[in-house]
Amino acid sequence: MFGDYSFGDLMSILAMQGFAGLILFSVFVLMALGLAIIFGQMGVINMAHGEFMILGAYMTFLTSHIFQSYLPHFYAGYFFVAMAIAFIVAGAAGIAAEWLLIRHLYARPLDTLLATWGLSLIMQQAFRSIFGAREVGVELPQWMMGSLNVSDTIQVQINGLFVMALTLIITGIVALLMYRSRWGLQVRAVVANRTMSGAVGIDTRRIDRLTFGLGCGIAGVAGSAFTMIGSTNPTAGQLYIVDTFLVVVFGGAQSLLGTIASALTISQSRSTLEFFLTGSMAQVITLLIVVGLLMLRPQGLFVLKVRR
Repeated sequence: MFGDYSFGDLMSILAMQGFAGLILFSVFVLMALGLAIIFGQMGVINMAHGEFMILGAYMTFLTSHIFQSYLPHFYAGYFFVAMAIAFIVAGAAGIAAEWLLIRHLYARPLDTLLATWGLSLIMQQAFRSIFGAREVGVELPQWMMGSLNVSDTIQVQINGLFVMALTLIITGIVALLMYRSRWGLQVRAVVANRTMSGAVGIDTRRIDRLTFGLGCGIAGVAGSAFTMIGSTNPTAGQLYIVDTFLVVVFGGAQSLLGTIASALTISQSRSTLEFFLTGSMAQVITLLIVVGLLMLRPQGLFVLKVRR
C-alpha cells in the first residue's frame, strides 16, 4: 500500500496523470513551435506570443457562436473551420506586427522584448474592450465529449486525444516545411548565416516576415486547442508564456527536435509531481531542475551544428 492507495490504484492514477501530462505537452509544443521558429531565426524575444494564442482562442469562441446561431446543422465540424480562421487571423496579425514594429528592432533583443511586452499589453486591453474581462468558453461538439475506457480504472478524454492528434499533425507539417521545402531551406540558411544568405540572393526581410507570421499563426492554432482544456480571458496567455520560453530555451532555440523533447520532459515532470505535491510546488521544482540542467548545459538539449 502507498498511503490509502493499493499498487493497482497507484498505477492507474499515475497513468492518468501521464495522459494529463501528454495534453499539457501538446499545448506546450504548439505554443513553443512558433516561438522557437521566431526566436531561433530572428533572435526576437516575443513577449506577445501568449496574446497571439489568446487571439486564436477568441477567434474559436466567435466561430462557435456564429455556427450556433446561423449554421447549427454544421456545428459538429465548426472546430476545423475555427482552427483555420485562428491560424489566418493570428498569422496576419503577426505579419502586421513584424512590418509595423519588429523589423525596426532587429539585432536589438532587449528592445524587442520591451516592444513586444508593450504590444502584449495593448492586445490584452483590446481583448478586454472587445470581449470583456470575464472568462469565456466554447461548447464542444458532441463527438468531442466524454471519454474512452482504456481499462476498468483508466479513462482518457476524447478532446485530449484530439489535441494530441492535432499536435502531431501540426508538428509534421512544420517539419515538412522546414526540411522539405524551398522556404524551409531559406529559413535554415538565414539561421546559419544571415549575411551570406542575403549575399546569395535570399530576401531575408521577406523570410523574417513570413516566419514571424507562421509562428504567430501556430500560436493561434494553439489557442484553438487551448479552448478545449481551459477558459479564455484577456490575460490567459501570460500563464503560458513563461513555460513556453522555458521549453524553447531548455530544448535549444534553433532545434525542432529539442523543442519537442523539452516540452515532453517538462510537461511529464510537472504532471507527475502534481500527484505528490501541490501544483505550485510541482512547477517550482520543475523550474529548479531545468535551471540546474541549463547550468550544466547552457546551450540546451540540442544544438544546431554549423560548419565554420
